[in-house]
Amino acid sequence: MPAERRFGMDHEHYDWSPLVNRGVLRWPDGARMALCVIVNLEHLEWQSPEGSFRVANMAGGLAPRPFPDYAQFTHRDYGHRVGIFRVLDVLEKHGIKPTIAMDALTAEHYPYLVDHVKQRGCEIIGHGVAVSRMITSNMSEQQERDYIQGSIDAMTRFTGSAPAGWLGPEYGESTRTPQLLAEAGIRYVCDWANDEQPYPLKSPKGEIHALPIMLELDDVNALWDRRVPVDRYGQMVSEAGEVIYADSANTGRLLVLNLHPWLIGQPFRIGFLDEALGSIMRRQGIWAATGSEIIDWYRTHPPTA
Repeated sequence: MPAERRFGMDHEHYDWSPLVNRGVLRWPDGARMALCVIVNLEHLEWQSPEGSFRVANMAGGLAPRPFPDYAQFTHRDYGHRVGIFRVLDVLEKHGIKPTIAMDALTAEHYPYLVDHVKQRGCEIIGHGVAVSRMITSNMSEQQERDYIQGSIDAMTRFTGSAPAGWLGPEYGESTRTPQLLAEAGIRYVCDWANDEQPYPLKSPKGEIHALPIMLELDDVNALWDRRVPVDRYGQMVSEAGEVIYADSANTGRLLVLNLHPWLIGQPFRIGFLDEALGSIMRRQGIWAATGSEIIDWYRTHPPTA
């Protein structure tokens, strides 16, 4: 679905829809606001295969340095060894069942983590092959199709079930990614950060919806890329919850947080996440749900006039 310059949107992945013109969205049991927390477990390879793509400013470590950059590798490994358990404990404290975005190499190399998040009742969604292997339009259609199917097959093999959702490594997509995901059986994708409700994407094969992440509250985007002070970050999460809740008086709204345990799971940051989530969950009418639960509800209970 290539882009073209024209009046309005430059693509046809979905119909443009201003939220104020939609029907009323009702969440389960009269909830006003849905909260979904995505936790990323992603493998950073020492050396990526020839022809693969990784962002030049990959977060973690001190600064780009010659191979082997132990500071970056071990900084990110902290999330798998320590940070993930701290983050999951905070989410459990507030009754939030997380959605785990896990790539294929994490599922293969860290079976303990697969078992642990499954035992805690988390949903596991696809996250590509590795954070160091992004989907881009440099891939041919068949290369991208093989990449997606290979990731799904690996996740099915190592977790015991095919993922229903997908978050691209570093939000990476080509011009055809949603359609290839739908063709492969993925039911929702989290790469489109443009709304406070789910919405359908167009695909000739299969059915797929967007579950939009609030990009500016992605902890890497805020804490690492933009250097937002951690106390201010906690306030931003709380303030977002407050405003979205107020705006949900007449129709259901959605807040999706995207977190990385190597970053937010540090001992000097986790308390700010704990406090922010507590401020959101203390309100009446908050539905804390997994990505699949939200999309399944939306599919059968779309906004009505």
